[in-house]
Amino acid sequence: MSNIPRHIAIIMDGNGRWAKARRLPRIAGHRAGASSVRQAIEAAGELGVKVLTLYTFSTENWKRPKSEVQSLFKLLGNYLDAEAKKLNKNNIKFSVIGDIDGLPEAVRVKIEKVMGSTAGNTGLVLNLALNYGSRPEIVRAVKNITKDVSAGTIKAEDIDEKMFSEYLYTKGLPDPDLVIRTSGEYRVSNFLLWQIAYSELYIAEKFWPDFKKADLKKAVKEYQRRERRFGG
Repeated sequence: MSNIPRHIAIIMDGNGRWAKARRLPRIAGHRAGASSVRQAIEAAGELGVKVLTLYTFSTENWKRPKSEVQSLFKLLGNYLDAEAKKLNKNNIKFSVIGDIDGLPEAVRVKIEKVMGSTAGNTGLVLNLALNYGSRPEIVRAVKNITKDVSAGTIKAEDIDEKMFSEYLYTKGLPDPDLVIRTSGEYRVSNFLLWQIAYSELYIAEKFWPDFKKADLKKAVKEYQRRERRFGG
């Protein structure tokens, strides 16, 4: 139980291919993936992880068929309805990063409700990346810094990495120590580009619906075997 990553971020990939391999509609893969979300949360809680960030819906995912996008948000809404009490029971704080204003109103209302009801919890932070893209996040940060410099709130010469991080969606959260990607793909897909500069990467060959509690713990064991030198 020593050397547990404070922050684990997961790119949950492979739901569609999992469904295709079984000749099922893509939404069946997303439903199966919800079970893996529950198992990842349980494993993170058991290990003592402080923050678990799940790449749930990217800014690029709007390119998918409208019916699939609608089904995804319906599934998310159902998940929030079903899990809200359990999050509080397990002292889990729910948070979201990304452009929440761009989400459907019904989902946004549920997100804000769950965020409010769990705000006082002190255990695991469950952080969903919704309508999230790292490049738009960085551009947003630059724009806001520019506004504050123009307003005289900050000075240009005072801008450093620490200050820049305060303008990102992840303000107040530690950078990920471990990034997990499922389905055997070797790319980060516009996910937390600034924050994962020194994260350890772990690629799982399994599709996300097949990624279970034991698989997350296996990834953490691999993390514990690595030596993090941070360029030194």
